[in-house]
Amino acid sequence: MQSKQSTIVKRIVDVLLTVLLLCLMAYQVTGEKYHEWIGIGMTILVIVHQILNRKWYKASFKGKYNAYRILTLMIDVSLIVVFALTAFCGMSMSSHAVPFLYGMTKLSFARKMHLAMSYWAFVLMGIHLGLHIPAMTSKLKIPDKGKIIISSVMCIVAGIGLFFFLKNNIPDYLFFKTPFAFLDYEKAAAMVFLENILILSFWAYTGTWAALLLREKD
Repeated sequence: MQSKQSTIVKRIVDVLLTVLLLCLMAYQVTGEKYHEWIGIGMTILVIVHQILNRKWYKASFKGKYNAYRILTLMIDVSLIVVFALTAFCGMSMSSHAVPFLYGMTKLSFARKMHLAMSYWAFVLMGIHLGLHIPAMTSKLKIPDKGKIIISSVMCIVAGIGLFFFLKNNIPDYLFFKTPFAFLDYEKAAAMVFLENILILSFWAYTGTWAALLLREKD
């Protein structure tokens, strides 16, 4: 019973993390003030997430490592590092949520690093979600035709997500090619969120297939 409740709490935290991440990536919708406070909420939830998954850290030193487990560990550790850098640089530029932390590091460095790490967090979060989808859906009894339909739909959604990923020049942000995000403030809020969901879906789709292929080999 306690294990089931713990799982439910973890899933709620996972959903909240995903929602807050989508809100953080919609800066042109939320504006600077709310962006900072959402960032603080995200930081707190990430810490809560680590506490809830503390057994994962103990288990990481036990057992054998196959390809799937190695990839999962690499993504999870990278995600923690990226979240930490994003939060640190974001707080270093804060004017509303934690202004007393403003200037913890050089502003030009913080701005460029925060931008890149934000998008890396977005990409890694998508892969992280995808890596866990096969395990979370393994008990669902879906007929073969249903699997084909779902797979086809998700492939199309992922393809559209890849299109927006490239169209919005996100690779330039990931690899420090530009220090500023060129956002369309005229774009409807619904469209901003839709594009971000589609982009996240592409990386989740990528993570899902990586998990399926690696688990199948093992």
